[in-house]
Amino acid sequence: MPRKLVLFGNGAVAEVLHHQFSRHTDYEIAGFTVDREFVGDGWCCGLPVVPWNDIAQAFPPDKHELMIAIGYVRVNRLRAERFQEAREMGYRLASYVHPRASLWDGLIVGENCRINENVIIQPFARIGDNVFIGAGSLIGHHTVIASHCHLSAGVHLAGQVEIGPYCYFGIHSTVRNRVKVAPRCVVGAGAVVLGDTVERGVYMAPAAERLPIDSDQLQPA
Repeated sequence: MPRKLVLFGNGAVAEVLHHQFSRHTDYEIAGFTVDREFVGDGWCCGLPVVPWNDIAQAFPPDKHELMIAIGYVRVNRLRAERFQEAREMGYRLASYVHPRASLWDGLIVGENCRINENVIIQPFARIGDNVFIGAGSLIGHHTVIASHCHLSAGVHLAGQVEIGPYCYFGIHSTVRNRVKVAPRCVVGAGAVVLGDTVERGVYMAPAAERLPIDSDQLQPA
């Protein structure tokens, strides 16, 4: 008998996770839930959307599991708040691991985690609860990622890195080996972190520069 799952969210992240759970797992998606002001027309992916305050009546925790299927709003704090509320209501928080992810055999995947396709997690790495890891990311050996973090696609963490809770990493950002990233940091797209960070620090790479020519002036090599 398929396990029944409810997704918190009705945006792009929830739509993708609906597709992934439906295609790659034995879960049956029963519906969606969001804060009341975001219910909209009450439907998402052909399934009902119920207000968060009504979820226990609509989808009882003894018959349904739950995943908080939203991104890094408020540097992951909203996802963490709903995660904790769901636990307090008695829900088991489901995780999703793409079948093409490569995980070392001792990895314990926490609650409400999402590990996308072509992710590599090397031996002795550890991740906490409520961690989202985007496609093609590399988590080096002995690296530790605390709870409530979000890694976009193509993030590279070298070996023995320590990531504090509530951190966000943009696409193709990189952290050198043995670096400690303090809690609540934001590392932007393409940024390279070579030393320890400060709490709540924001680290950005230089933006691409527009050249003073038009593209049709370029000559083939």
